[in-house]
Amino acid sequence: MTVKVLIPTPLQKFTRDQATIECTGGTIAELLDSLEQDFPGIKARLCDEQGNLRRFINFYVNSEDIRFLDGANTALQAGDEVSIVPAVAGG
Repeated sequence: MTVKVLIPTPLQKFTRDQATIECTGGTIAELLDSLEQDFPGIKARLCDEQGNLRRFINFYVNSEDIRFLDGANTALQAGDEVSIVPAVAGG
């Protein structure tokens, strides 16, 4: 099953400057493993040392925040769009 992943500019150095990636995975966790396999080093930017999603990185599946779904266990379907959005702070 193929899922479209939108990569933010700061992480595109890991994806060979690609802003959109086609990837596989039945859940967000599996998708992250697939991304790491294709683009070594990216998972460390998205997950902490225990493998948990970093809290300052937001993930959306078809515009739905996965924090209000099942987090890293959020199920993915073929054709879904996953957006990775770094949190923005400041004032």
